[in-house]
Amino acid sequence: MSRQGRRDMGRIYPRSMTAPRQRSRQRFGQSMRLLIRIKPMTDTALTRSRHYGLDWLRIGAFGLLIVYHVAMVFSTWDWVIKSPTTYPQLIVPLALLTPWRLPLLFAVSGYASRKLFDKSGGPRAFVASRNRRLLIPWAFAMVALIPVETWVRAKIAGYPGGLIHYWLRDYWQVTPTYGPPFPSWEHLWFVVYLWAYTMALAGLLAMRGWSPERTTVAADWLAKGTRLIWAPIAVLALAKLAVMFVIPEKQGLFTDWNAHLLYFPIFLFGFALGGRSTLWPAIARAQPSAIGLAVASGLVVTLVELAYAGHHMPPHGVMALDRISRIAMAWSMIVILFQLADRHLNRDHRWRAMLAEAVFPLYIAHHPAIILLAWLTLPWGLDPLAEFALLLAGTFGFATAFYLIGREVAWLRPLIGLAPRSVGRSVPATPAQGRA
Repeated sequence: MSRQGRRDMGRIYPRSMTAPRQRSRQRFGQSMRLLIRIKPMTDTALTRSRHYGLDWLRIGAFGLLIVYHVAMVFSTWDWVIKSPTTYPQLIVPLALLTPWRLPLLFAVSGYASRKLFDKSGGPRAFVASRNRRLLIPWAFAMVALIPVETWVRAKIAGYPGGLIHYWLRDYWQVTPTYGPPFPSWEHLWFVVYLWAYTMALAGLLAMRGWSPERTTVAADWLAKGTRLIWAPIAVLALAKLAVMFVIPEKQGLFTDWNAHLLYFPIFLFGFALGGRSTLWPAIARAQPSAIGLAVASGLVVTLVELAYAGHHMPPHGVMALDRISRIAMAWSMIVILFQLADRHLNRDHRWRAMLAEAVFPLYIAHHPAIILLAWLTLPWGLDPLAEFALLLAGTFGFATAFYLIGREVAWLRPLIGLAPRSVGRSVPATPAQGRA
């Protein structure tokens, strides 16, 4: 447009009509400059945010745990207390759950530990917090709840006395005539293992030159290509093969090296994931491979369980294949379920906080409840489905009452694994349980 044309336009359209358009252009330019200055969420911000999806995953895993343990009463596998009638039909579903239940919960525990470490401000405060939240409930349960379970085991073996007499005289014996020797952790072995892994992690973080950021090196390496699938499985499988025919699989903090070589690295992976956002896209990309691997390895595990049911020992080659398949299934299921939690479950709900808080107390109480209820009700000769429903409802009822009562009494809260009310609600300790 010529200069004369612009003057004519100025006479026809006053400045008041063109000013809004100019102000709009100015605001647009300011907005673009502001967007350029905005930085994406850092890993530091990530470590301080709560992942609701993993809360829901932990809650669901615990609910599945109770169903699993009640089913063990009726399965053909050895367990604490057994129904007179067992059902081989349970072999397949239990075989498909066993490889990944515990590794999943150790991974979630590692993730929660990263959040707790970042909140605590350093290794010393982190250790003190974990000691309070893990060792105090463990000690309380060893005194108040585990005796009920071991008394039932002693009664099954022929013990003539009552519970009080057993607790006062026989529970504390290292070589008892009836029942297991003291200390018998029963389902609390997970708390002891988790505490030990936490102390080992804190020891590493307290060393000069070590910090949580050191885990980002391994996390960044895993996030590239397909490493997130094959690298952990390869390392865990080699570690398993190195010890499985040398060190027996025996539960105990200083004897269970087969388990430590699996659970501790997975715990460390969860800790790294809690502070490194680059792993989440890698988890999403790995879904097709993880699903295919979970199906294939689950098929191998199931076939081995069916072929060598009961107490039949498979040959070394078959046993090695079975253990490698269990590791592959455990890792692939962790990848699958973490993606499920991140994509579909990462949202809050009014019940989430209460359910997340209740997990640890219910974990502490559920195992003795199953054992005692089964011992009391199995002689009734109920229909198996009715017995299963009774055990399930009774266990949930007792464990829920244990939590609801304990949370309202200030001095009981630390005994059942809850923070004092004045501290506020933090990330609860993450329990689990295995094929005890």
